Amino acid sequence: MTHREVLEALSGLLIAMFVAILSSTVVSNALPRIVSDLDGSESGYTWVVVATLLTMTASTPVWGKLADLFNKKVLVQSALVIYVVGSLFAAVSPNMGTLIASRAVQGLGVGGLTALVQVVIATMVSPRERGRYSGYLGAVFALGTVTGPLIGGLIVDTPGLGWRWCFYVGIPFAALAFVVLQRTLHLPTVRREVHIDYLGATLIACGVSVLLIWVSLAGHQFAWLSGTTAVLVAVGVGLLVAAVYVEAKVAREPIIPLHLFADRTISLATVASVMVGIAMFGSTVYLSQYFQISRGMTPTNAGLMSIAMVGGLVVSSVVTGRIIATTGLWKRYLVAGMVAVVIGLILLATIDESTNLVVVGLYMAVLGLGLGATMQNLVLAVQNNAAQRDMGATSSVVAFFRSMGGSVGVSVLGAILAHQVSEDVTHGLAKLGIAVDESGSRAVPDMRELPPPVRAVFEAAFGDATGHIFLVAVPFAVIALVCVLLIREVPLRTTIHRDDEVEVAA
Repeated sequence: MTHREVLEALSGLLIAMFVAILSSTVVSNALPRIVSDLDGSESGYTWVVVATLLTMTASTPVWGKLADLFNKKVLVQSALVIYVVGSLFAAVSPNMGTLIASRAVQGLGVGGLTALVQVVIATMVSPRERGRYSGYLGAVFALGTVTGPLIGGLIVDTPGLGWRWCFYVGIPFAALAFVVLQRTLHLPTVRREVHIDYLGATLIACGVSVLLIWVSLAGHQFAWLSGTTAVLVAVGVGLLVAAVYVEAKVAREPIIPLHLFADRTISLATVASVMVGIAMFGSTVYLSQYFQISRGMTPTNAGLMSIAMVGGLVVSSVVTGRIIATTGLWKRYLVAGMVAVVIGLILLATIDESTNLVVVGLYMAVLGLGLGATMQNLVLAVQNNAAQRDMGATSSVVAFFRSMGGSVGVSVLGAILAHQVSEDVTHGLAKLGIAVDESGSRAVPDMRELPPPVRAVFEAAFGDATGHIFLVAVPFAVIALVCVLLIREVPLRTTIHRDDEVEVAA
């Protein structure tokens, strides 16, 4: 494809990626209001996020493998349709249960978009040139991350709209992406005998889902050390062991080809992706809650604060992408990015309800600089080592494990935050002579309705707990840094296919 043809097709892919990002960021600043209006709890707050991450994670490897077998354009368009259906149901949700289920449907579509956009780009351009286009992906990621909270905040704060429009707003973008892709994306379809691994896909999806449900509910609905925990862990691990056996011995076209992990770069990048997911998603998803509850901001102003982190992200992703495309070398930027992530998390671990907002913004910018140099380049390193026939499965493996790490991070760190907030609120209100049960201390309050002394208790509790979960995220980022240091750098190839694939074809 010529550069112009690539850019035309890329425009539709970037809109699709924007839709995927918007699905989570547009509701981030609206969540405190949504949970309050639907009489939800801190657990419900977490599950609105986790539901999307769970189905996105479970479906990502399936979408990636399907991309190796079927028409990629049709798959991307199908993911857009699923996203629209989930958005419509979420917009009319009468209660938390329906909203969480609708968000799960959205996650199926987002999983497809997350996996397939990377796969399609890898089909169009070589790894060396891919660095040039990864800057565009980074810019769209930044745009969605910045405008999403702003759009969501404005919608919530605008009389006559309300939070339900946060779910309607992504539908026009999805429709536009569908039309643009139909007109501009023309990829050759490799026709060959297809064997769909239904059993492997089912076992992987069910095993991951059971373990994520356990992580999400433990500490809320039952104790971490309990009979329920034992049953869920046993079932989840059993399903995944069965999945490994099916993928290794039974499936003719495995969803996750296990031979991929014989490659050192893919194995290390996979572990790093899990750790980055835990550290990034698990900690940053609660920043909006911190700004609204601890700092008394409106949803719109809380969205504006995200510009600090995303500004760093877009600068580093675009700059490193351009440099990597020019030099073909990537490891030094990946290492520097992970160092910045570790430093950013350590700095954010020091915040509380009284930290100067300029200082908080600077800490967020450091974290953004690190994430921008890390996320796309991890995928790029893996794709550079993968054969074109496995490109869909390989790309989705990285996205799958990053999403799984994110799901675990949101659940575990959310449970830690909720536990600490509950204890601090109960203790703080007791000093004021106010008795409160556990359900009351775990509820997400409407800060506008609280008297000043009670509001101060909640502000301090959420401020301290937010800093604490950043501290908990630091060791995971350090593990990711170690993995990145151990990856052996292979200069980016300038062809779509690996040399061994070209020789076989010849």
